[in-house]
Amino acid sequence: MKINSKVLVEAGIMIAMAQVLSYVVIFQMPQGGSVTAGSMVPIIFFALRRGWKQGILAGSVYGVLQFILGPKYSFHIISLLFDYAVAFGALGLAGLLKPTSKRNIALGAILAVLGRFACHFVSGVVIWSVYATGNPYWYSLGYNASYLLPEMMVSVFLLVLIYDPISRSIERNG
Repeated sequence: MKINSKVLVEAGIMIAMAQVLSYVVIFQMPQGGSVTAGSMVPIIFFALRRGWKQGILAGSVYGVLQFILGPKYSFHIISLLFDYAVAFGALGLAGLLKPTSKRNIALGAILAVLGRFACHFVSGVVIWSVYATGNPYWYSLGYNASYLLPEMMVSVFLLVLIYDPISRSIERNG
């Protein structure tokens, strides 16, 4: 995968924007996870523009930053991978769809968040099930859906609204 300096700078800007937006927390869950002011949007935006490979790379870097700069809930290897690097890398899956329509932009965002959800679900079953009072699968499903579903709705709304004008502006001025 060849990355030119323009794409590298764009990735860095998007990762930085995502990190800043992650500090605008609307709702925080007790064992991690939150609804933010669209912190996944810059990474999904980048993946839609640049493709899934570069999107996964940018998302993984963002996930590592989330671990380094954010609160620590677990140091278990499964949690480190499936709650951070792999989970946020999954946001790059949006790049599997071409942003040729608002529908594809929305579907790309949904695919990205579902990929992240799948990672957190695995971590929830393996690591966080100690908090479950019943079935650990239902616990993980409910816990992770409680913040990722609203976060997905925010992300889809924002991406459908801003993708075309911002992408055109970047192309014009970039």
